[in-house]
This record gives sequence, structure tokens and C-alpha cells, in this order.
Amino acid sequence: MDSVISAKIGSAETETAPRILAGRHAVVTGASRGIGAAIAGELARLGADLTLIARNPTPLRDLAATLGKSGVKVRHGVADVTDEAALAKALADAASAFGAPAILINNAGAAESAPFARTDPALWRRMIDVNLNSAYAATRAALPAMTAAGWGRIINIASTAGLKGYAYVSAYVAAKHGLVGLTRALAIEVAKTGVTVNAICPGYTDTPMVEAAVANIAGKTGQSPDEARATLAAANPMGRLIRPEEVAAAVGFLCRPASAAITGETLVIAAGESV
Repeated sequence: MDSVISAKIGSAETETAPRILAGRHAVVTGASRGIGAAIAGELARLGADLTLIARNPTPLRDLAATLGKSGVKVRHGVADVTDEAALAKALADAASAFGAPAILINNAGAAESAPFARTDPALWRRMIDVNLNSAYAATRAALPAMTAAGWGRIINIASTAGLKGYAYVSAYVAAKHGLVGLTRALAIEVAKTGVTVNAICPGYTDTPMVEAAVANIAGKTGQSPDEARATLAAANPMGRLIRPEEVAAAVGFLCRPASAAITGETLVIAAGESV
């Protein structure tokens, strides 16, 4: 089910925000929570009309209602991005309602951990499907209209796992490396069309996905949740988790008209982890 919501509120923040993306239609996958929800909020602040796609209808509907109050048009489509037919329908409905997307944020993702010896084909396929194949399918659907219009922004939310190895998440790491590779290859291919393609690679970010990792670490090691969270934070020199809003700000930067010469890049937001 889809909904279209449009409303305005008298907020100083929304009144003074530079609406540099006004008239642009942005699609965000995995938009109901965490990084995806923060990205949706940032794009709304910059004036983009939004289509939010995720599996869970309740938080998706609530977020759409909240963002609609900022004065932009917001709609939501419930779809599992690993279901290519459902994703294609959600994107077609989005284009029918608001026009072809000018901005695509491939944010949907998931991480499952297991030693490689216990990484069975089903786990492998799940990680490739949600983290890589969904971005391929969404990009393939959205790209033709962007190139025809001579303007577009495709941003893939990868991970530091797309740049380095981590033990016990080989399928996730492989998928994120693939997403970075797709970004770089496609950016070269469409470089003269007005469409930019970039990846953002966050480190451990304070999201429900990391909370699940915290619970897993605590369960296996006997650490408290706070101790497990500190273990993850210690992976970077700043000793803290990344905030979703910090990733969202980078997305907003890459979507700006002034960022037209930035393409094929991997922007690392990891508090110095990759240094």
C-alpha cells in the first residue's frame, strides 16, 4: 500500500533550510529507521519530494507522516527489496506519482554473522540479495530516466566492510565490496550523462543493526551491552559510534548541484577507522 502525504508546519528550521533539491524526487530504500530514516529527513530538509521504501509498514508510515509536515510531498511503498518484482512495482508507482526519481539512495541492507565454515548458501544469498542485488535492481530501473534528463544522483550506502575485511561476516563483506565495485564501474560508464554515482562507507553506526551486533557480542562473550558497544566503538581512533545524521549529511552534500564533479568516490565516515 502506498500513501501520499503533503503538509506544512511553521518551523524555523524548515523555513530557513536551503531548499536546493526542491522539485527533485528522491527514493530511499531501507528508509524506515536508522541511517535510512536520517537520510530521508536530510533530503526533506533540502526540499526533495520523497518516496520511502521498506518492509515494515508502521514505522514507514509514521516517518512519512512526520516528514510530510516539513512541506515536501512524501509517499511510502512497502516492499522487500530482495523481491525484484515488488521493488520494481514500488519504483514504478513512485515514478507514476511524483515523476521519475532524480535521486536514488540504495540504503537497504542487513548483516548476518557466522564463521565461513557455517556460512551456508542460504545465508550467502541473503547477504548478496539485500546488500548488492537490490541496489543493482533499483539502479537499473531508475538510471534510464536520469540519463535522459541529464541529471541524477545515485548514492550507495556501503560500509567500511566494502573496503576492508572483518572476520565472521564474509558474505556481508563480499556484498559490500561488490557494491563499492558497482559504484566505481557505473560512475565511469555514465560520467558524461550528468548522473553521478558514489558510495558512502560508514563505520559502526548507532543503529538497530549495530544494536543487534551488540546483543550478539554480549551473548557470546558474557560482556554487558555497554561493554560490547564500547568494543565496537574502540574500532576507530575517536572511540565512538557514528551517528546516522552524520551519514545523512554526507548524502545531502553529494546530492547538491555543486557536487556535480564528485563521482565514483567512496566517502568514508568512520571516525578515522580507515586511516
